[in-house]
Amino acid sequence: MYAVIKTGGKQYRVSEGETLKIEKLEVEPGKKVTFDEVLMVADGDKVQVGSPLVAKASVEAKVISQGKGKKVHILKFRRRKHSMKQQGHRQLFTEIQIDKIKA
Repeated sequence: MYAVIKTGGKQYRVSEGETLKIEKLEVEPGKKVTFDEVLMVADGDKVQVGSPLVAKASVEAKVISQGKGKKVHILKFRRRKHSMKQQGHRQLFTEIQIDKIKA
């Protein structure tokens, strides 16, 4: 059984027991979080597709940790102009474990 959820402006295909990193949520580690924006639920051959959301469907997950991703280096260089700009960024994330999918 798997579902497609929407969080942080992105869509994720999740199944029970899976861990994944999503955009940062303001939830402490160890707490439970429920995702109500479920776009699709599939159980074998039985598939429910929402328009846009599946009614009465939700996904429960447990927050494992909060953290920062790898550093992304940004370099803007203009040749023959004696101009260069460097910048870096580390995206914040929340690591979750999917506990239950309710259809």
